[in-house]
Amino acid sequence: MDEGRKKAVAVPGLSGFTESLAGRVRALDPLEKLMDFLRRTPLSVVSFGAILLLWAAVVRLGVWSENVLPGPLAAARGMEELFRSGLLLKHTAASLFRVTAGFYLAVLLGVPAGIVLGYFALARRAVNPVIQFFRPISPLAWIPLAMLWFGIGDKPAIFLIFLASFFPLVVSTAAAVENIGKTYFQVAANFAFSRYEMLSLLIFPAILPSVMVSLRISLGIAWLVVVAAEMIAVKSGLGFLIIDSRNALRMDFVLDAMILIGAIGVILDAVMLRLARSREVLWGARGR
Repeated sequence: MDEGRKKAVAVPGLSGFTESLAGRVRALDPLEKLMDFLRRTPLSVVSFGAILLLWAAVVRLGVWSENVLPGPLAAARGMEELFRSGLLLKHTAASLFRVTAGFYLAVLLGVPAGIVLGYFALARRAVNPVIQFFRPISPLAWIPLAMLWFGIGDKPAIFLIFLASFFPLVVSTAAAVENIGKTYFQVAANFAFSRYEMLSLLIFPAILPSVMVSLRISLGIAWLVVVAAEMIAVKSGLGFLIIDSRNALRMDFVLDAMILIGAIGVILDAVMLRLARSREVLWGARGR
């Protein structure tokens, strides 16, 4: 019995080696590998990966012909072709230019108009019914008039983007100004704030969180509208690329344009969300 004990003692670290070996065996389990990968991977990547697998499976099963629904590899080759030809950059830049111009114009006019309507009750009673009349009209309904007024080119698309962004900004900004507590205005009057101080030190910081949310929503609407407008009123842009590719029966290009539209939309939304969560914006919300 003593000899058996001596033999057991003669093999040092046996328990540690056994645990390490068992851990390696468990690590070889494919299911556990998959679960570990899913735990380490962001859920958004998993979601997009699932969509990609579903897309490939639908093409593989032959639910639709590849002439109607190209597979992921065909779409990737088409994206490379568009990039090498320069069409991808050309159409993307055209769409981004129109969105930038129309959206900035809406911000420059819509936010000040909303502040005026929210601060002055007389202006709100006079103008708000007109705003509410035009606001429900779809920007796409203005396409025939925009083409007659501005012709074919950037101007009608910029006009439509402006309309799509202007009314939400005006309404949300006016509502944010109305929701500022009356006590704050009374305190500002006690300190003899000038109009500029009232705007810069009270109104603008108080409405900034709400306005940033409205800017985020309006930018998404603007990106949606520019793609629709480019299908009719212009000869460039991602919307035009979709229609032109459809006419040429290049469905891979159609899918590529759709993928790029979605990717740019995600990036624009992420930028606006980052700005909305910045300290310079959130302090206004904490101060109310």
